[in-house]
Amino acid sequence: MTVRVGFLGYRFMGRAHANALARLPLFFPEAPAVERSVLIGRDEDGLSEAVDQLGFDRYVTDWAAAIDEIDVLYNLGPNNLHAAPSIAALEEDVDVFCEKPLAHTLDAAEEMAAAARASNATTGIAFNYRFVPAIQLARELIDRGELGEIYHVRTRYLQDGLADPEAAWSWRNDESVAGSGALGDLGAHSIDLAQFLLGDRIERVSGHLRTFVDERPVPEGAGGISGDEGGTETRPVTVDDAFSAQATFAGGAMGTFEASRMATGHDNSNVIEVNGSKGSLRFDLERLNELDVRRPDGRGFETVLVTEEDDPYGDRWWPAGHVLGWEHTFVHENDEFLSAVASGDGYAPDFSDGLAVQRVLAAIEKSDASESWVTV
Repeated sequence: MTVRVGFLGYRFMGRAHANALARLPLFFPEAPAVERSVLIGRDEDGLSEAVDQLGFDRYVTDWAAAIDEIDVLYNLGPNNLHAAPSIAALEEDVDVFCEKPLAHTLDAAEEMAAAARASNATTGIAFNYRFVPAIQLARELIDRGELGEIYHVRTRYLQDGLADPEAAWSWRNDESVAGSGALGDLGAHSIDLAQFLLGDRIERVSGHLRTFVDERPVPEGAGGISGDEGGTETRPVTVDDAFSAQATFAGGAMGTFEASRMATGHDNSNVIEVNGSKGSLRFDLERLNELDVRRPDGRGFETVLVTEEDDPYGDRWWPAGHVLGWEHTFVHENDEFLSAVASGDGYAPDFSDGLAVQRVLAAIEKSDASESWVTV
């Protein structure tokens, strides 16, 4: 079958998914054929340039006009635009793949998940780090019981893109659009990875959020206005710059989570470690092809290069030792999702998984406000 897709959004994530779709026929030839039908956005100048660059047939500035012409909506827009287009598509049984977090508020996420349950469509949410080969191998090791009873999960997701107080304001700094800051932008990935690896849900949390810079300059051309004396308009930052949280999993494991967009020296350090009664494992996105494993008979961690032919996705790419990159996670993700669309067999992570993460995000915010433990 040929799947007609529409992208709402064409910048960072639009490029990532367009690149993935272009790679599918070369490395996953059994995946459904894809027709990149329509690109959706608000800026006609940007759209007219992106439509050819990303390989789409045409563009529109009204997402409602595109729903009847596509089989799958990729909702890659800002968080506050996730709900309405996705729900409208689901009501027409159009499959939806949505960026994370599922929405900018818990109420909107609940509405999206309810629409998914009422629809015959397939849904997916963009937790692409599930599709790193090393993470897939980690899940296999845990499922086989090689780590024994799980005691601890700890995650740390650090970036420094906002470390400079003069770094530009964007929609990601606006609560009405983004919902939260480092919590939803980075923490959502960590929370999903932890729940995915353990096959367990977080039960209660104690959270702490901080905003270090209260306002940021708006770049000229994006609504910023330079003053007569060379000053620049600023806008308030209404989301967190960093968060930390403790968590208890339903199965008894303890979790600790930390994320910051102001951790100087860290471009994109996404780390997760799991400790069990028999062994441990540790993954760092900045060493994407490696998994550190401490086995029952080991004295310490050994580093495993996850590029062998019998490793997850290893038979699809290059000979052993020829490493993959961040962009390959999107190829794996799109193959899994579009194959589920074609077969109707279901896909994970779906909107229910996105809602599970959103509930944890909301509980962490509530905990910070109340200075107490909160049940998810």
